[in-house]
Amino acid sequence: MKKPNRYQSLIAHIFAKRYKKGKTVVPFSRDELIKTAALLEIEVPKNIGDVLYSFRYRNPLPGEILATQPKGMEWVIEGSGRAEYEFRLVPINRIEPNENLITIKIPDATPEIVACNSLSDEQALLAKVRYNRLIDIFLGVTAYSLQNHLRTTVKGLGQIEIDEVYIGVDRMGCQYVIPVQAKGGSDQLSTVQAKQDIACCAEKFPNLVCRAISAQFIDDSRIAMFELQLDESGLVRTAEERHYRLVSADQISEGDMAGYRQRSSGK
Repeated sequence: MKKPNRYQSLIAHIFAKRYKKGKTVVPFSRDELIKTAALLEIEVPKNIGDVLYSFRYRNPLPGEILATQPKGMEWVIEGSGRAEYEFRLVPINRIEPNENLITIKIPDATPEIVACNSLSDEQALLAKVRYNRLIDIFLGVTAYSLQNHLRTTVKGLGQIEIDEVYIGVDRMGCQYVIPVQAKGGSDQLSTVQAKQDIACCAEKFPNLVCRAISAQFIDDSRIAMFELQLDESGLVRTAEERHYRLVSADQISEGDMAGYRQRSSGK
């Protein structure tokens, strides 16, 4: 068997120390990661927060943690206060592109100098969403980027970071706050991040309607856009999903245009 890496060893030890059969919430603190690293004689990661980010958005939890999951349930890591976290057992809930959806072609307005100098998949995706006004197109509102990588604290959650925040207005004058979660490469869209984005907007922008968006590269040329909402039980659900392909204008055929007109008119 492959030897666990240091991130897996740290998080597995913390879980095992606190977990008892039947528990659905297992609290721990950021300081425990440092203390556990010393106990296990593991070099402390320079960015200790990356340990948590890895298991929240990128990699599965260690096998010994997964083995305690009842059928249909999974452990997630949520913030519970400043530098405080908890493993929480929740129903399995994935935000994944529906491969049966049609892909809509959009003329690519991304400046070439931006496209060729993006330093990460996430930054490239945020730039494409911004320059192509995909928030406006997807939601049918006029939206303006307010801030990206907003770091703040939320009561009961602690510190969070939103990839980008837009402010929007519709034709009736209703105003919106639009938190955007963007994931590229192998990173997975997270229901945990969506919940904390919605909670942040409720606290910081109480007079605006929150419309939470997640965006993900499906492949090099397609972008999946999701609007997410909380249901009555507090689970994140997909309210709307669209797929877009950014192309040069000459790649949009007369047939494409006719199809878009037909769907837009509802015929």
